[in-house]
Amino acid sequence: MFTGIIQAVGEVAAMQPSGGDLRLRINTGKLDLGDVALGDSICTNGACLTVIELPGDGYWADVSVETLNFTTLGALKPGSRVNLEKALTPASRLGGHIVSGHVDGVGEVVSLHEDARSIRFVLRAPDDLARYIAHKGSITVDGTSLTVNAVNGAEFELNIIPQTVAETIFDEYQPGTRVNLEVDLIARYLERLMQGEAAAHSAGDGLSAETLAENGYLNK
Repeated sequence: MFTGIIQAVGEVAAMQPSGGDLRLRINTGKLDLGDVALGDSICTNGACLTVIELPGDGYWADVSVETLNFTTLGALKPGSRVNLEKALTPASRLGGHIVSGHVDGVGEVVSLHEDARSIRFVLRAPDDLARYIAHKGSITVDGTSLTVNAVNGAEFELNIIPQTVAETIFDEYQPGTRVNLEVDLIARYLERLMQGEAAAHSAGDGLSAETLAENGYLNK
């Protein structure tokens, strides 16, 4: 588990294809690895990766085919900058929101403009994630916990303050940039719980109009 508060910006040092997937080496910059052991998790641009080697100035991780298919990690190159956060401990402050590091889909930057000292970003989520994105709700973008300022269909707006721009890779985003998205865990579980016993026979593709009507949320 993570909080979505980025602790450092790292850099891709090497990418090695291995048996159909990928081994990734990240140089971690200012991130303190003194308390990181083999098998620990580090959120890397929003994706939870397991540390398999600790060369001293960073870590190696395996990136599975599943992760390559559902994130932007496969598009990284040596020199690419990435947001980093170590896993929570019982003593950690929950400064953002609960983040699993399980990317739900890839979104895209639509536009950005300055708003006083902040930058307003409009992003577009995949259509199947739009229902989980709510005004003033939480969303994770490349591992960063953020508040949704406005929603219009599958597009949503974010206000990025100077501190966040300085401490993350948001300063690199331009229209067309693809980003990893993780929606609020509570929304995911609530949808599943509302399916009730029907969940046992569901393919996990969300609530149907029939289920909502049966539970009094829609008029039949």
